Amino acid sequence: MKKYILGIFAVAVLAACKSTQQKALTSADKTFILKTANENFAKKKWKNALALYDRLPNLVAGTDDAPNVVFNSAYANYYDKNYKLAGHQFKNFSVSFPQDPRKEEAAYMSALCYYNGSMDYNLDQSSTELAINELQDFLTNHPDSERGKNINTMIDELTYKLEFKAFENAKHYYKMGDYKSTGVAFENVLEDFPSTKLRPKIYDYMMNARYSLAMGSNYNLKDERIESALAFTRQVEKELPNTEYAKTAVDLRGKLEREKKNFVVVKKENDERIALLNERQKRIADQEAKKIKTEEQMKDQMENEKQANQMRRDSAVLQTPPPAATFKIQR
Repeated sequence: MKKYILGIFAVAVLAACKSTQQKALTSADKTFILKTANENFAKKKWKNALALYDRLPNLVAGTDDAPNVVFNSAYANYYDKNYKLAGHQFKNFSVSFPQDPRKEEAAYMSALCYYNGSMDYNLDQSSTELAINELQDFLTNHPDSERGKNINTMIDELTYKLEFKAFENAKHYYKMGDYKSTGVAFENVLEDFPSTKLRPKIYDYMMNARYSLAMGSNYNLKDERIESALAFTRQVEKELPNTEYAKTAVDLRGKLEREKKNFVVVKKENDERIALLNERQKRIADQEAKKIKTEEQMKDQMENEKQANQMRRDSAVLQTPPPAATFKIQR
C-alpha cells in the first residue's frame, strides 16, 4: 500500500512539473516564464530550461533580466553539449554587456566552448583552427587572468591535432608508394609546424621514402637520388643520435653505399657501351659520307666529261669549212 501511495505521489509530482513546463511554454507572462526557466536551470534540466530561455530574449530586452537570460542560456547549451551555439552566446554576452562583471568568465567560456567543439583529427579542422584563435584572443585580451593558466595547454593540444592530421595525410602518400609526393608532403608539415613533436617519425618516413625512391629510380636520376638519400641519413643520425631512427639511418646508408658502388660499375659499363655504339655509329656515318662523296665526285666527273665532249663537238662544227660550191652545167 505504501509503495502504491509513493507511486501515485511521484506521478502527481511529474504531472505537476510537466504542467508547469507546458504552462510556461504557452504563457505570455515574462516573470512566470523566467522563474520556471531558472528553476529548470537549477535542477540541471537543460533542455527544459533552453526551451523557455529561447522565448525570453524579446520579452526581457532592455531590462535587468536580459544579461542573466543570455548567460544562463549559454551555460545550459554548454552543459547540453551544444558547444557551437554556447560559444556564440558567451561571445555575444561579453560583447553586449561589457560592464558586466561576468564578462571575463563569458570570454573564457566562449573559448572553452570552441575548444570542446573541435572535431576529431580525421574530420574537417576548421573548428580546431577557430578554437585556437579564440583561445589566443582570450590570452591577448586577458593576459593576467587566472583562467588563462591552462589555455596554452589547450592550444598545444589543438595544434597537435592539426599536426597529426597533416602527418596522417602525408603518410597516406607513403602507403600508396608515391615516394616523391611523400617527401613534399612531410616537408610541408615541418614548414607549417616547425616545433612539432612528430619530427622524429616524419624524418623516418622521409628517409625511407628517399631510400625507396633512390633504389627504384631510373638510370638518369639514380645517382642524384642516391646522394640525396645518403645526405638525409647523415642528417637523421646527427639530429637524432642514439635513437632507433639513427640506427635505421646507418642501416639504410650501408645499403645505399652498396647500391652506389654497383651503380658506378653499371654506369661505367653502360658508358663504355654507349661510347662504342657512338664510335660505331660515327664510323658508319663517316663511311656513308665518304660513299656519298665518292658517288658525287663520280657523278661530277661524268658530268664534266659529258660537257667536255659536247664542247669538242660544238668546236668541231665551228671549225669545219663549208663544202665547195657546185656549178650546174648550163644547158
